[in-house]
Amino acid sequence: MSVLRAPATGPARLRVRTWHADHRIAHVTPAADGSGPLTTEEIRRCIDRLRREGYRGAVTAAIGRADQPPFLEAGFVPAERLHLLLHPLDALPSPVLPAPAHLRRGRRRELDDLLAVDHAAFSAPWRLDRVGLEDALSATPAVHLRSARDGTATVGYAICGRAAHRGYVQRLAVHPRLQGRGLGGALLLDGLRWLRRWGADDALVNTQEGNERSLRLYQRVGFVLQPEGLTVLRLDLGDVP
Repeated sequence: MSVLRAPATGPARLRVRTWHADHRIAHVTPAADGSGPLTTEEIRRCIDRLRREGYRGAVTAAIGRADQPPFLEAGFVPAERLHLLLHPLDALPSPVLPAPAHLRRGRRRELDDLLAVDHAAFSAPWRLDRVGLEDALSATPAVHLRSARDGTATVGYAICGRAAHRGYVQRLAVHPRLQGRGLGGALLLDGLRWLRRWGADDALVNTQEGNERSLRLYQRVGFVLQPEGLTVLRLDLGDVP
């Protein structure tokens, strides 16, 4: 789920941007272009360019075990492990909203309000900046942005995306003062119902190991924990072999 823009650098099969938590760090993602796995040499060429451009380190997106070997051979090491969960979209209950909150179609003009919720809901370095939020909105061909309002205040939002018959929960955030009241579940189910309506067979989401609240929420609405999770890898550019 997890999901890149300028500055573009490295080979075409790697997408790179500055990491939202530290602009001296590059965020590296394998491009889903169907051209086969990356090679260690491709990643090393990318590392050389990152060093020349002044980056002090690099982190990958959350990647599966099959994509990790060339990064590990190039000097990356595990930084964070994440649970991966899948929801078969065959049966979904209707979302139940806590009063007086209501959901509405998210609008790009309220991105600053969504970022304020995001920063309240997540700790560093998991908070998104505007580029990260735009990335989540453009990571898939079809996207569904939903915001939750409590009176005049934005108190939550969800971004779900669809590529062919697979759905992705790209982001889910609820302001801490409304957490635990069912708003996250309502946003999540709203997005899953949209995915099913537009032809997705299932949906994926990931969450950090140790984030038991999020894990319980996803399992409560029908997500199934997968045996193989994801890993974020990191590299100190001063220690490249």
